[in-house]
Amino acid sequence: QVQLVESGGGSVQAGGSLRLSCAASGYTYNTQHMAWFRQAPGKEREGVASISTGGGSTYYADSVKGRFTISQDNAKNTVYLQMNSLKSEDTAMYYCAAAQATLVMWRWWLQAGRYNSWGQGTQVTVSS
Repeated sequence: QVQLVESGGGSVQAGGSLRLSCAASGYTYNTQHMAWFRQAPGKEREGVASISTGGGSTYYADSVKGRFTISQDNAKNTVYLQMNSLKSEDTAMYYCAAAQATLVMWRWWLQAGRYNSWGQGTQVTVSS
């Protein structure tokens, strides 16, 4: 089992930036993908960005392309989400997730059901 702990959330004005961190521990050796999801009140959880831990390939939701960047530091077992040009609609609880299976289809990379380890979440609030 992989344990995930997110940090870095907070309140920011529209147009501002935040960087989220996700520290992984436990049986991380067979983790194939790491991802960030978010869930706003009354809405379904949606995939934001995903990264392949082996090759470093990334995949983003259309709503965040060009504004968010996912990256990883394998030595620290940490994944980051740099969020720039934040909008009020980015307000949500952000969750880190890990998948041990190889996700062979691009569209799987942002599907919550493909991930089997989750963090507790960190709140991001963007005020306009």
